[in-house]
Amino acid sequence: MTHTQKIRIGVVGAGWFASRRHLPDIVASAEAEVVALCRRDEAQLHRVAGHFGVRQTFTDYRRMLDETEMDAVLVATPHALHHAQARAALERGLHVLLEKPMAVSSADARDLVALSQEKGRVLLVAHNPPYWPHCHLLRQAVRSETFGDLESASISWTGNAEWVFGKAPAPKEIPGIVPPTLYRGAPALNGGGGFMDGGPHLVCELLWVTGLRARSVVAVMDDPVSDVRATVTVALENGAQATICYVGDTHHPGRRVRNLYFGSKATLLVEGQPFSLTTIRPGEAPATVSEKDMPPTPGPVENFIDAIRGRAELLSGPLDGLRCVEVLEAAYRSARSGQRVVIA
Repeated sequence: MTHTQKIRIGVVGAGWFASRRHLPDIVASAEAEVVALCRRDEAQLHRVAGHFGVRQTFTDYRRMLDETEMDAVLVATPHALHHAQARAALERGLHVLLEKPMAVSSADARDLVALSQEKGRVLLVAHNPPYWPHCHLLRQAVRSETFGDLESASISWTGNAEWVFGKAPAPKEIPGIVPPTLYRGAPALNGGGGFMDGGPHLVCELLWVTGLRARSVVAVMDDPVSDVRATVTVALENGAQATICYVGDTHHPGRRVRNLYFGSKATLLVEGQPFSLTTIRPGEAPATVSEKDMPPTPGPVENFIDAIRGRAELLSGPLDGLRCVEVLEAAYRSARSGQRVVIA
């Protein structure tokens, strides 16, 4: 592949989410093209292929990998399938854009880290925070001298995701080319419940913004297999404690986000959506930046292409994916055992 050739991308899991988020960005890019799509439901597969003008379609991802000339793969399948499918692509020397979570066990995540390094391939894990403008400003602020040392953090997400878990009727109008499958309601495919689905973004924000690793986790869940509500306390390597609260069955309309980072010199408040970032310092009036006034940041597809071309570093790479999975895995172990889980 030369720098004048388009990056040829195949898609494993050409469903509701991929068709709404990543596929439009690939199609819109002047440097990439979708050359093949794969999913098991043939009727929905052809519907997605027709919408995006893709000729090659497969119901077996291994056939797609073996029979299609391509440079990279997008994997957007149920969580428990990520490891095997990403590994198969990396083994064939392909770059991988992998939806979150990277895997459902830290052993599988470590395997993908090692394989991507061995093969010298780009492996991007599509967490949201590294691609959100407010998290870039938050990261700069948390690591600044004027913030001081991080002492604690509180991350709160409240929304309603019951229908995607099959626990409530689906909305009458669902945006997208094809309807979503309800794999999230099957813990074996989802890798857990609500915290395994929405939690990766919350954990990623904490670790990516602070640059700190988690050392231990204590979690309480309403159900340690198919949770809808979870409270997870993370001890960070600098001694700070962070609490992540996930509520996926609120009856309040919309999503509510309220995240606080407490430093020795300042406090940072994130509210959304749309997001805003407020800096609070003793003796000063709070200063707020709204999302519309924040500098734009690249999305996962743009960052993926830039990394393959050698123009940019990954904003969310394999080590980011691994460190997030370590916390997710520890949270479910803690919720089941009732004990604190130490991350080696």
